[in-house]
Amino acid sequence: MINQNNSPNPTKKVAIPDDKNLKGIAQYLKDAQAGHKRSIPPLDQFNPKHCGTMDLKVKANGEWWHEGQLIKRQALIDLFSTVLWKEQGKFYLKTPVEQIEIEVEDEPLFVNQVDQVEIDGKTYIQFTTTTQDIVIVDQQHPIFMREYESELRPYVHVRFGINALIQRSAFFHLIEMGQLLENDKNETILSLQSGDFYLQLGT
Repeated sequence: MINQNNSPNPTKKVAIPDDKNLKGIAQYLKDAQAGHKRSIPPLDQFNPKHCGTMDLKVKANGEWWHEGQLIKRQALIDLFSTVLWKEQGKFYLKTPVEQIEIEVEDEPLFVNQVDQVEIDGKTYIQFTTTTQDIVIVDQQHPIFMREYESELRPYVHVRFGINALIQRSAFFHLIEMGQLLENDKNETILSLQSGDFYLQLGT
């Protein structure tokens, strides 16, 4: 289970970062996303009609399938991923004029790279997804563990209620950035810090 605290001591609460920290992260993300030539539309401001379903499935292994055919064009997957929307537990592709339901087995985004970056003199954990989303780990974008088909998997929150699965190689790299500890139940805990945000994961 995840334990989110502003200190390794679980009795302390998370401190909300000040505006300067938020602006620094926002500016960093803006610059980084611009470097990747990627822009996420303001989907939360769209109010389109529901237009049924599309035979589009995102499998738990990261593959995208359309009408029984594997989508091999990464540019197309990247485009679809910018308009992903989640509402009442269902996934959609959402534009200003239509909202079409799709099938997602687990989560539609997948982290394949993890780095540590310096922002305003502090070290943050940064994730990059296979569709070039950049996520800075903080209170709004925490890492957490969740079970899928009897397997405990690591995720990070990205946007609009949508999470990204942290793929195995990236998670191993993440472990190297933290500390493996044992709690009083002899369970292994991964302790991580991103900026002023501390969290602990049961692995």
